[in-house]
Amino acid sequence: MNPSEEYVSVRYLVDDVGAAVDFYTDHLGFALHTRAGPAFADVLRGRLRLLLSGPASSGARATPEDAAGPGRNRIHLEVDDLDAEITRLRAAGLPFRSDLVTGPGGRQVLIADPDGNLVELFEPARRSGPGGPSEVGPRSGTP
Repeated sequence: MNPSEEYVSVRYLVDDVGAAVDFYTDHLGFALHTRAGPAFADVLRGRLRLLLSGPASSGARATPEDAAGPGRNRIHLEVDDLDAEITRLRAAGLPFRSDLVTGPGGRQVLIADPDGNLVELFEPARRSGPGGPSEVGPRSGTP
């Protein structure tokens, strides 16, 4: 194997590569890296390389039909201010797939891309000091 040290790659199968590129670049801070016609594009955010494979791409054609739909996996994007992100994405008309959930490690909410692939937005809990307890805060509810 020849692992890349530069990026960690995840492939999402999508019906419309252009719509997927627009979703990730317009709403989630990704930048377009490569576009190969309507079949394939990849977008970058930090070290994450998200491969967006349309129906004509080799990645989609190699996928067994019973595994071609969106799965139970999701990419996890860390954000500094989850409330601000929820407000911004709601104003853009994006549907949320979960309520805001708070746990000991932080808060999270799920959205879906145009093909139903899940994206988790996560705000880590703030630490009160070295080794001290996490501060999650009283915020939770429906986004």
